[in-house]
Amino acid sequence: MNIPSQILTLLAGIALTLISLWYGQNHGLMPVQASDDAVAVDGLFNAMMTVSMGIFLLVQGVLIFSIFKFRRRAGDETDGPPIEGNVLLEIVWTAIPVVIVLVISVYSFDVYKSMGGFDPEASDDPGLVQVAMMPDSESNAAFNTASDTASAPLINAPRHHHHHSVALGIGASPETANKPADVTVNVLGMQYAWIFSYPESGITSGELHIPVDKDVKLTLKAQDVIHAFWLPEFRLKQDTIPGQDSELRFVPRRVGDYPIVCAELCGAYHGGMVSRLYVQTQEDYDQWVQSQVALKDSQESAKTSTVASLDAIADPTPNMGDRATTSPDPIRQQISQKFGIDDSLLNQVQPATPTTATPTTATPATATPTTAPLSAMHS
Repeated sequence: MNIPSQILTLLAGIALTLISLWYGQNHGLMPVQASDDAVAVDGLFNAMMTVSMGIFLLVQGVLIFSIFKFRRRAGDETDGPPIEGNVLLEIVWTAIPVVIVLVISVYSFDVYKSMGGFDPEASDDPGLVQVAMMPDSESNAAFNTASDTASAPLINAPRHHHHHSVALGIGASPETANKPADVTVNVLGMQYAWIFSYPESGITSGELHIPVDKDVKLTLKAQDVIHAFWLPEFRLKQDTIPGQDSELRFVPRRVGDYPIVCAELCGAYHGGMVSRLYVQTQEDYDQWVQSQVALKDSQESAKTSTVASLDAIADPTPNMGDRATTSPDPIRQQISQKFGIDDSLLNQVQPATPTTATPTTATPATATPTTAPLSAMHS
């Protein structure tokens, strides 16, 4: 039975399309979808996988067909036909990839916009630039200390106003624009840990806890070098740059425990810079917040009592009269003068040794017996 080549080409095209569509939706290469952003990103990824599989099958199919169809036959010593080129074919195989790239570009632009990538509120330029190290000669003149940036110094820098609409990170989506987030968390990346602080409750934790189905805003900062805050199940990844705040804003949709990974080589122990993200129900999240607040209050109370105890130890007992006095320690005085440390602070670390004054007791005069002369004793 001789089937026309047009029919065979049509059947091959249908089979190629069906296989590509099936694989594009069932490749199983992505983790679970834990947010709305993950659904949008996976749609783009599936479309790219569908097109890629179709091109792969087409190219490999033509190669395999050519190997068998145009192989050299036994006893054939003739030269092949002198084919110089085909202008129409070259135009077609150039135009098709151009159209594919343009379609994917427009699709990815739409996905990025729906995620909040063009939120202008997330592109503010700060007036402080944070540096990891500075020479000693410049440090005294340029350093400013701040409690929220740990030990890394800050230097004053001119504020630059960028007139662009591309955010550094993922801001609010068009649906939530101009609306405050339900939960705000400040994220600090340092070698080699993530620190999460909740400004509304004053909680500081090494783990990220957020409620499900709530609009969450993460403000990302880096203390030393560039890090990358990556949430694989949420399809979100954003660089944290020293001196430049970035933002991630999303809505978690799936309760669970997810990894937080640093995806930027940041030093020798980069592989150990991991943490956990816990998406909880509103009830569980409220209980966690209450437990952390109670723990913070107990720690502050313990700290206050410890300081009071140290003060009591440092304060000499007043009811010792003349018998208990605090004598100056010459070694401690030298340390205080040499390093400029207040003597009261040294007294808390090492209290002065009280010395007991030795009472002055009058020694009664002992009468020395007078020995009589021997002549008197004989008489």
